[in-house]
Amino acid sequence: MTEREKTEFFEEYNDGLHRIGRITLVAAVILLVGIPFVIGIINGVMPEGRGFISGFAKVGIIYIPVAIVEFLVYSPMLGVGGSYLSFITGNVTNMKIPCVMNSRDIAQTTVGTPENEIISTISVATSAIVTTLVIVVGVILLAPLQPVLQSEVLLPAFNNVVPALFGALGLKYFAKSPQIAFIPVLLMTLLCVFVPAAISQTSLLMIPCGGLALLIGFWLYKKGKL
Repeated sequence: MTEREKTEFFEEYNDGLHRIGRITLVAAVILLVGIPFVIGIINGVMPEGRGFISGFAKVGIIYIPVAIVEFLVYSPMLGVGGSYLSFITGNVTNMKIPCVMNSRDIAQTTVGTPENEIISTISVATSAIVTTLVIVVGVILLAPLQPVLQSEVLLPAFNNVVPALFGALGLKYFAKSPQIAFIPVLLMTLLCVFVPAAISQTSLLMIPCGGLALLIGFWLYKKGKL
């Protein structure tokens, strides 16, 4: 297969992913939004329009910017197929991103290549299947495992799963470019230490942190140090 044929095949592959992804994404949004309204109409407990708009505005003012930032940051990492699967199935930050990053390192693929696109899609799909199976088993065993899950000894571990996961993954990438990572990591660490409320706004903090890393990388590139 020639390079031109490979390019054409990859474009057709991406077009197919976009077509299927848009259909499933629209269906998922309709189901997620529609089911509560259907239940409310059937049971006669629909909220008033003013109350609904007020409640939506209070939540949307936080989650709409977060959703935009996550889309812009995560889509290049996940690829086309991985993005659609991730944003439909959820657990993007704590499950899908680590899975994609680890799979990319194992397969030694580069972001933006057809190989990475396929690896990302397979890894996200595998993660979604495994997550679903674990949830099914967890629901079945919820009652027997309840004393363990509510144990005061294990509770701190459950609360720190995501930081531990991203700490381990982040260190590997920070070590590859310490001159770029040092200042953003230091500033964000100091900010979270002295302003603990900032910890819950990590998605928004990615904008200035990522921008600073890009500026440092560009400056180092201009200086010939990269």
